[in-house]
Amino acid sequence: MTFEDLNLINPILKALKDKNYTEPTEIQAEAIPVILKRRDVLGSAQTGTGKTAAFAIPIIQLIHQIEKEKNHKPTLRSLIVTPTRELAIQIDENIRDYSKYTNLKHAVIFGGVKQGKQVEQLKRGVHVLTATPGRLLDLISQGLLSIDTVKLFVLDEADRMLDMGFINDIRKLLKLLPEKRQSLFFSATMPDNIVKLSANILKNPVKIEVAPVSSTAETIQQYLYYTNKSDKKSLLIHILKDRDLEQVLLFSRTKHGADRIVRDLMKKRVEAAAIHGDKSQGQRQKALKNFKDGRLRVLVATDIAARGIDIDKLKYVINFDVPNLPETYVHRIGRSGRAKEEGIAISICEPEENQFVRDIEKLTKTKIQIIKDNPFPQTEKPMTAAEKKEFNKEKARRKQEFFKNRKANGGGYRGGGRGGRR
Repeated sequence: MTFEDLNLINPILKALKDKNYTEPTEIQAEAIPVILKRRDVLGSAQTGTGKTAAFAIPIIQLIHQIEKEKNHKPTLRSLIVTPTRELAIQIDENIRDYSKYTNLKHAVIFGGVKQGKQVEQLKRGVHVLTATPGRLLDLISQGLLSIDTVKLFVLDEADRMLDMGFINDIRKLLKLLPEKRQSLFFSATMPDNIVKLSANILKNPVKIEVAPVSSTAETIQQYLYYTNKSDKKSLLIHILKDRDLEQVLLFSRTKHGADRIVRDLMKKRVEAAAIHGDKSQGQRQKALKNFKDGRLRVLVATDIAARGIDIDKLKYVINFDVPNLPETYVHRIGRSGRAKEEGIAISICEPEENQFVRDIEKLTKTKIQIIKDNPFPQTEKPMTAAEKKEFNKEKARRKQEFFKNRKANGGGYRGGGRGGRR
């Protein structure tokens, strides 16, 4: 099948040709015709399956066919809501690429930056708006934006939206949207709370399920190093001695851990930067741009910040910390091996993460290849339940003592008395 077989208009086909898109992915082939028929869609698709194009392309076509003869100020016809700034920006960039030969006007709004430029763009009028929930509701409450004219509503990455605590924002939003609309609902996973939410959004939807979260792309080779917690840093440096790993997306469990990894890599003259929720929007966008442009060798990300990182031909993903949820592992490594390209995923496992590896292999029904040529092999054993309980108890005691001492010394919110909240 080709994109021509999907009855797409010439301006879109020309734009897709510019991007060297020839054959639609499975979700694109299934979703585009359904959306063009004005049906609601309940879509389940993991990262890397071409989901954004699956809803963006038909939205552009539907709006273009309605608005192409009109010369007045653009009217908001489509609203796309997504959980993170990076993902919102990525979607808007894709809409720009696919609509380049049409007169469609689009914009993206998100928090973490001043609203002035975003408001000015909205005042000029847009057909398609991509937004994060917080900034969207904020501008609506200020009277700077109305969604009364929306005909096409998309809720993207719904599972992550709920994980991040946006359920109340979504409920508020649903009350503000027109009752008569076409709705598209996409989520990588479909737990009960997601199914219930979709029932409040969709009317007689067509269900499309592609590449369930339990599966990993066949084009991704998976490797595993067993090591000790104290040796992880040294093992990472050893792995990066291989110069073939010229562009690496590396996952850390925590924001502080991501910053620490970057400091360690920079000391070894490995160009790296971190992207997570404590970074400003400017810092995040600069890091992502430098990584895409090849000025950074390693981009260190947390799971939430990584949503929306879409890099053509990214080959290498490293799990510095093995995730405790096997579905998260599938999402992470799916950042490589996209669009049938080859990918390589490397995981560095400490003793306390051994069980996580077993859970991953059980879900994916795949044995991860263990690297035997390892200068830092795992020699320690996981803690027993009693040892873990005692460890957590001591950890809590030290934390309590730390804050008690800082308060006694007149320390601020963060970093003692050096500047307070940042």
